[in-house]
Amino acid sequence: MRRAMCLILLASTAVPATAQPTPPSPASTSTAMPYPAARKVDQVDDYFGTKVADPYRWLENDVRTDKEVQDWVAAENKVTDAYLATLPGRDVFKARLQALFNYERFGVPQKKGGHYFYTHNTGLQNQSALFVRDSLNGEGRVLIDPNGWSKDGATALGEWVPSDDGSKLLYTIQDGGTDWRTVKVIDVKTGQVLPDTLEWVKFSGFAWKKGGTGFFYARYPEPPAGAKFQSTNENQKVYFHKIGDPQSADALIYATPDKPKQGHEVQVTDDGKWLVITTTEGTDVRYEITVVDLTAPKLAPRTIVPGLENQWSLIGNVGGNFYWMTDKGAPKGRIVTMNLFAKSALPPVTELVPEDKDVLESASILGGKIIANYLSDVKSDVRRFALDGKSEGHVALPGIGTVVGGSGTDTDSESFYAFTSFTVPTTVYRYDVASGQTSVWAAPQVAFDPASYAVEQRFYASKDGTRVPMFIVRRKGTTGPAPTLLYAYGGFNISENPTFSATRIAWLEQGGVYVLANIRGGGEYGRAWHDGGRLHNKQNVFDDFIAAGEYLKAQGITGKDQLAILGASNGGLLIGAVVNQRPDLFAAALPQVGVMDILRFNRFTAGRYWVDDYGYPNKAEDFPVLYAYSPYHNVKGGRDYPAILAATADTDDRVVPGHTFKYTAALQAADIGPKPHLVRIETRAGHGSGKPIDKIIDETASDWAFIAKWTGLNVHPILGNGGKKS
Repeated sequence: MRRAMCLILLASTAVPATAQPTPPSPASTSTAMPYPAARKVDQVDDYFGTKVADPYRWLENDVRTDKEVQDWVAAENKVTDAYLATLPGRDVFKARLQALFNYERFGVPQKKGGHYFYTHNTGLQNQSALFVRDSLNGEGRVLIDPNGWSKDGATALGEWVPSDDGSKLLYTIQDGGTDWRTVKVIDVKTGQVLPDTLEWVKFSGFAWKKGGTGFFYARYPEPPAGAKFQSTNENQKVYFHKIGDPQSADALIYATPDKPKQGHEVQVTDDGKWLVITTTEGTDVRYEITVVDLTAPKLAPRTIVPGLENQWSLIGNVGGNFYWMTDKGAPKGRIVTMNLFAKSALPPVTELVPEDKDVLESASILGGKIIANYLSDVKSDVRRFALDGKSEGHVALPGIGTVVGGSGTDTDSESFYAFTSFTVPTTVYRYDVASGQTSVWAAPQVAFDPASYAVEQRFYASKDGTRVPMFIVRRKGTTGPAPTLLYAYGGFNISENPTFSATRIAWLEQGGVYVLANIRGGGEYGRAWHDGGRLHNKQNVFDDFIAAGEYLKAQGITGKDQLAILGASNGGLLIGAVVNQRPDLFAAALPQVGVMDILRFNRFTAGRYWVDDYGYPNKAEDFPVLYAYSPYHNVKGGRDYPAILAATADTDDRVVPGHTFKYTAALQAADIGPKPHLVRIETRAGHGSGKPIDKIIDETASDWAFIAKWTGLNVHPILGNGGKKS
C-alpha cells in the first residue's frame, strides 16, 4: 500500500455452497464467561445461489448514533474490563511501559527557507509537538503543540508541510482517530494561525505553490448527514487554495467525474514549475500520471502516463527531464527518465538504472544525486547514483535495520533520514550528499540496554515449499521453549521491516520472544511476493503464517500452549482466519481492527479500495474464495479456540468497528471452549494513527498481560536498566 487509505492490511477446506449455519446460542457454549446477549436477526443474503446468514447485521450500525449498539458495546467493555482487572501482570507492564516510553524523541527534520521543522516528544506527552529551528544547531521553539487541543489527548497533529520559503506551514488536525482532516495554516515567524480552514479532506497529499501564495490538495464532497464515518469515499477532486480565501473559492484543478472511484494525490517539483497528479483506483501501485505546467498562463492538465497499469513514483526533475521509479518491465523496480518536451503524444521512457535482484523501495534526487533505498532480504541498503545513472556506491548505515523518513531537495546537499531496528530506537542522521559524510542529528537515551538482545533472521518452508523469512528477537540467554508472540501483516504490498517499538521491549525483557514473519502479500520481494498472497492466492498468506507457528514449535523456540499471535487491520483479518483454520496451534490471539466480514468490506468508507487485494464479493469468481476464509463466517463450534482479545474503536472509519462487533458476537455465541473470547472497544480512537501515548500504554499493558496469562509468561517487576527484581 502506498496510500493512507490502505489497511498502516483461507479456509483449509472449501465452504459448501449451502446456507451458513447459524451459530449456537450462548447457552450451548461451554465457557462460564458472562457474555452480553447479542440479538440475532433473520438476515440471509444470496450470493450466486449460496445462502449466507448474517445474524448480527444490526451491529454494523453506527455506534455513535444507534442506542442498541451503544448498549452492546458498553456491556462488552464491562465484561472485558472486569476480566482484565484480574490479570496480575497488567500493572507491572503498565509501569514498565511508562518508563520505556519516557525518552526524548525527534522526527526527521524538513529544511525550508533556512528553517528546520521537526516533531518532538519529551517522552510521555500524548502527542508530539512541532518545533522549528532557524539554524541546524539552533535552539528549537514550539510552533504547534496539539497537547492542549483536547482534554483526553485524542486530538492529534496530522500531516504538516512548510512552504518553500519557510514562511508558512499548513497542518492538519485529526480528531479522535478519524481519517478525516481539518486543514489549517500558521505563520511561522509570528506563530499566528491564519483564518484559512479546509474540511472534507482525507487521503490527500499537499503541495505548496512556489512563493507560498497557496497550495494544492484533494478533497471529497461533503458526505450525507449522519454518514460521515461510514459512507464510501468517492469523487475526490484536486483543488488550489489561495491563502486568505474561503474554501468555497478554491479553484478546481483536476477531477474525473466519469470515474468516481479514482483518487488523486499531488506533488510540486522542487523547482516549483510542475504539478504532478498521481491517480489510482485502489490500493495497488498502478498509477496514472497527469502533469500541469505551473508556468503556463492557463493551467491545463496533461496525462503523460495513462492506463493505471504500473507504479510511477516521481524521483525529481531537471527542467523537463523527469526521473521516475517504476515497475513497468521490472517487478522489483527500476529508475527511468522521461522528457516532457519531447515531440510525441506520450513522452518516451529511457532506462537509467536497471532492475536489481533487490527491491527498489524509494528514490529521490538530493543534492544533485539519486539516492535510492533498496530492500535486501528485508534490510535497507541505500545506494547513490549520478544523474546519468552511474553507480557511486552505497551510503554507510549504522547496522542492519531500516531507513525511514528522509528529507531534502534536489539542489541542497544537506539531507536527513532516520534509522531503526528491533532493538535500536529511531535515530535521526544528517547526510551531506556532497561529502558523503553522515553524522547523528538526534539520538535517544532509553531505559534499557539494546546490547542485551539478540536478533536473528531465519528462513522456513511454507506449505507449498516457498522460502519465507522471519526475524526472531529475544533477550540474550533466553533458552528452550519460551512464550512467543508471532506477528505478521501479509497484504497490500507493504513490507514489514525491522523497526523499534518500546512496547515490544516490555514483552522481551520478561523473557518473551518476538517473531516477525515476512509472509507473502507484502512487498518484501517485489511484485511476485505481493501477487503470491492476494486475490485467489490469499490462502498462501494464511499458510505462510501457520507454517511459521509450526516451525517455531519444531525448532524449540516456543512450545505447547506458549504461542500467541498478533495482527492489525489486514493483519487482524489474518489472525481471525488462522484461528479459525488452526485453533489448536495457538494459545492466545490478538486480532486488532481487523477486516472480519470479507463479504461486506467494500460497502463502507475506504473499503472499496481494497478490492485490489481481496477481490469483489459480488463477482461469482471471487465470492467462494472470500467466503472460504472470512473470519466472521467461519467461526466453527465443536473445537477449542485459543484465548482471544479482539480490539476496535468507535471512530475507526478505515475498518469500521462493525467488522469486529459481528466477529465477537459470533465467537461468543459459538461452542469453542472455555477460554475467554473478549473485545476491547476504545472510545475517541480510530484505526491507530493519532492515538495518545497514555492510551497506547493502557492498551498494550492489557494485551501483554492477557497473552502472558495464556502462554505461561511469568511477569516480574523490572528495574530501570531492564533487569528483573529478585
